[in-house]
Amino acid sequence: MFGINGGELLVLILIAIVVVGPERMPEYARQLREWVVGVRNVVDKGRAQLKAEVGDDVDWEKLDPRQYDPRRIVREALYEPAPAPVRSPSPTAPLVAGQPAPFDADAT
Repeated sequence: MFGINGGELLVLILIAIVVVGPERMPEYARQLREWVVGVRNVVDKGRAQLKAEVGDDVDWEKLDPRQYDPRRIVREALYEPAPAPVRSPSPTAPLVAGQPAPFDADAT
């Protein structure tokens, strides 16, 4: 959170206690609590409103913004599946020397 590790957070809290002083600390703690409760209430109301308007049968996978990644779209557009294997014609009996080749009068 904000790139602050545990030790730095502890130092900031100690500095805040020294600057604010023990007389005003309960008042600021109460204000912080009210602010946190207010934010929690707003989030809960937002969730309830979203659930009331959208309902329970929402396909969140379909609404995932990560599906619009340009790299993925281009990759899928350029993807060409392997061609189907070419089937060779059915084998015919080999020609015997002196025998004429098969001829289709309608094809020529």
